[in-house]
Amino acid sequence: MTIASIIHGKPHRLISVAPDESLQHAAEVLTRERIGALLVLKPNGDIAGIISERDIVRAVGVKGADVMARPVAELMTKEVTCCAPEDTVDQAMAMMTERRFRHLPVRQGSKIVAMISIGDVVKMKVEEAEAESQAMREYIARG
Repeated sequence: MTIASIIHGKPHRLISVAPDESLQHAAEVLTRERIGALLVLKPNGDIAGIISERDIVRAVGVKGADVMARPVAELMTKEVTCCAPEDTVDQAMAMMTERRFRHLPVRQGSKIVAMISIGDVVKMKVEEAEAESQAMREYIARG
């Protein structure tokens, strides 16, 4: 199974904020969209970074609520790891586990085409295991 199989079943829209938008705005988008992380995109569509709910909560915990007026660029992760549609689900899961992040942008060539979450990866692995189990039951039943 590849990442392409995950993004095939997801809505084809990127939810993002600009680097100069406030953390308050980013928090509002995260809440409205019911997601855990946002791409931070430059005006030309290139990725500038990624910001997560955890990033915002930790900043408020350390710096207080006034941090919410600061721009996303001050808090976002700038060194963003991406995967490609042709990468396997196992590769993505290993990367996310090893590097301890829950969201992974998908880059095709120089363009970000999607964002997957650890939930997407786990769902795909469960579906794969269920399909294998069903195939084994059918094989045994044919005997």
